Amino acid sequence: MSIVALDTGVIAEYINLGGSLHREAEVVIRSVLNGTLIAIIPHTVLAETYYVTFRIYQKLGLDDAGNRAERLIEWLHRSPNISLAEPSLELAVLTGKIKGKYGLALTDAYVLAVAKIYKGKAVFRSKEREMIHTPSDLIKDYGIVFLEEDS
Repeated sequence: MSIVALDTGVIAEYINLGGSLHREAEVVIRSVLNGTLIAIIPHTVLAETYYVTFRIYQKLGLDDAGNRAERLIEWLHRSPNISLAEPSLELAVLTGKIKGKYGLALTDAYVLAVAKIYKGKAVFRSKEREMIHTPSDLIKDYGIVFLEEDS
């Protein structure tokens, strides 16, 4: 089994049935659910996922956006092939180093640190603004994979 550290964008794209990368996100999530992949998620991704999915559900006009977002977070937390990254000094320091060196968003830095510590791949929806000029050594050293092929 391979290990992946999932970013919020992958989870958000999975629930967004009309998203341009929904199919790609669905392949990743289904691979996690069937045990082909093991996902490790930083706590910050869970918090950000709640916020992002809440907004998606609101935009869809769903009255119970908060409950739906919370149920998604609970489902992720309970899923047998998804684990929360254990908070540690190593994770905190490595995240800080990545953020400081590359100027990435804190959650993105956590995803990269988790991928490195757990010897997996970091899966992002697409290159975010901060990653547009990502050095190739960062992509190689931290095993970054983007759902968007031309990223």
